[in-house]
Amino acid sequence: MIRAIFRDLLILTAPVFASINYPPIPEDLTTPFQVRLAVNGRYAIDKNRYKAVAVGWNTYEALNESCVTYGTSPDNLSSRSCSSSSVTYSTSRTWSNMVVLSGLDPATAYYYKIVSANSSVEPFFSPRIPGDKTPFSMNVVSDLGVYGKDGFTVSRREAIPYVQPELNHTTIGRLAKTLNDYEVVIHPGDFAYADDWYLKLPSAQEGQMTYQSILEQFYEQLAPITGHKIYMASPGNHEADCSEVRRLLKLCPEGQENFTDFKHHFGKTMPQPFTSSSSNKSAQTQSDKARSFARPPFWYSFEYGMAHVVMINTETDFPNAPDTKLESGPFGNKGEQLEFLDADLSSVDRAVTPWVIVAGHRPWYSTDSVHRCESCQDAFENLLYKYGVDLAVFGHVHNSQRLLPVFNGIADPRGMQNPKAPMYIICGGAGNIEGLIPIDDKPSYTKFAYADEYSYSTLKFLDDKHLQIDFIRSSNGDILDSSTLYKSHSIPFVTQ
Repeated sequence: MIRAIFRDLLILTAPVFASINYPPIPEDLTTPFQVRLAVNGRYAIDKNRYKAVAVGWNTYEALNESCVTYGTSPDNLSSRSCSSSSVTYSTSRTWSNMVVLSGLDPATAYYYKIVSANSSVEPFFSPRIPGDKTPFSMNVVSDLGVYGKDGFTVSRREAIPYVQPELNHTTIGRLAKTLNDYEVVIHPGDFAYADDWYLKLPSAQEGQMTYQSILEQFYEQLAPITGHKIYMASPGNHEADCSEVRRLLKLCPEGQENFTDFKHHFGKTMPQPFTSSSSNKSAQTQSDKARSFARPPFWYSFEYGMAHVVMINTETDFPNAPDTKLESGPFGNKGEQLEFLDADLSSVDRAVTPWVIVAGHRPWYSTDSVHRCESCQDAFENLLYKYGVDLAVFGHVHNSQRLLPVFNGIADPRGMQNPKAPMYIICGGAGNIEGLIPIDDKPSYTKFAYADEYSYSTLKFLDDKHLQIDFIRSSNGDILDSSTLYKSHSIPFVTQ
């Protein structure tokens, strides 16, 4: 309490800075920045064709029409898709735009160009259809908020992603250097850390400008990754509200209230859950039910090859949720998130998508006792166990951890060999202005914990029975820890 009061006094008494380090506005206000790709769904009538990829980007003026051309050759972008979606909020300098690229062949190299005088042709790889058993890798990052002295680039992109020199030894730099080694990134919460603007001690008048400046810089720094790879997001506490600066001082910029910037940045690109890929009628019914309860970008699911991935919201919309007190949410009617999760997990046909991954922000198992979310455990753990979730992915704690499969605080006696309980990992060590959290204690089910440098995780879907989980040191790409989870996946629909 004393620390919080002292922090608020510092903010009120801080000197007025000469200027905010805003990224420069380009002469052409239609120039696309902060480009991002996401899986966006599949046509039910043709299971081999996709209404697949959403392209999002920001501009410094509203667009009456947002368009993207695309095709399988960089010299022949014969398809074109447009929308009238261009949204903003009062304290933002930019507008978020989105277009869906439809009719894509699966697992195919494509090229796209945002229609603008100052844009370039960029490559992407269309998503794998559910049931494709080809091995692939998925990266996991959370709590990523690294930004440098000049985190903004107005020059046109080159064929090789450009990353600012000061980021070459961070997670963003490593993701860029290894761009050909993975197909998807999931990011369960905490982007940019713009709400930590007070750490720079600006005046009260400059607080909201600093907040927007950090957002613009960070998302453009991440664009070499998000503009080339499928990048799936869900919220964390740093997206939620003004928890860092107390509301009574009325210093909270609009973008920081009630997930406002997160909703504008990712709300149009994250998907509704896919229609069921199973021939089982009950699975189809449950899948339709899940779609009706989904609220992207807060909670939703998507399928990619061998994986069914569920993104959840650990901040609001369940009993005693951590951010309910901050007036954040709810985003669905009472109980909808848990009804969604129950229906979605029950619909998964392991004969089609054998691996089930659930990703959220706040963990309930961790070496850090302060950040364990008991209300999250009460809400979600039984469902994860009931439907045989293979891997649960979290962040929030600023380090990397690998835990054995565990349920109700007890390690599964089968360990990594066909356990009933989910395996848990924490990928919160990607790097941000708050730094890393030292390892507190190690529960008996802890197998790996690392807080010396920035790191992240790679999930390698080797086949329908073997999932390799690696932790990577961001600075040099060293493998810090590697393990393989074996699951038989012999039962199409798991209920335990």
